Amino acid sequence: MRTDDAGAGNVAVGGPALFRLVRFWSRRWAGGIAGEGTAGRPPSDAAHVGHILVLEAIDAATVNRVALIGEVAVELGLDRSNASRMLGAAVSAGLVTKTVSAEDARRTQLAITPAGSQLLDAARAWQKHVFTQLVADWPAADARRFAGYLQRLATQPDPTRSSRPHSDPTRSQGDSR
Repeated sequence: MRTDDAGAGNVAVGGPALFRLVRFWSRRWAGGIAGEGTAGRPPSDAAHVGHILVLEAIDAATVNRVALIGEVAVELGLDRSNASRMLGAAVSAGLVTKTVSAEDARRTQLAITPAGSQLLDAARAWQKHVFTQLVADWPAADARRFAGYLQRLATQPDPTRSSRPHSDPTRSQGDSR
């Protein structure tokens, strides 16, 4: 059934439910991975959570193995100045590199280091673990269907932004586009 064919009341209740979920989990997901520590790193503070957010944003903004500060800022939902501060902290932590573009010296390219990839992989493993726990008592078909719907929603173009295609948050760091 398409949403334009469904009664508005049946579909519209999904909006508030989606945003309740986003608010609830946005305050918990990154803290969970930060609280556990990763790869020999001790559990950390909000800076660790910020690093994970930056790594996710760089991964989402990467096109042809290049991420630019402006696109990462958009992914983070921040202005360039605040995004640059977060990126600077991730660079200082050895999770991200910044290099001047060979094609345009005015542009700075961002890349995730091996340590950053390890942290991003750990964050995603934790996310998968939490999701699996959340749906553990669901029928397997329902859990698979829900996971599929979430992936579909996550890869749709953002209707609040330009027509730039949204990247697939489930792809691995090494995948190229």
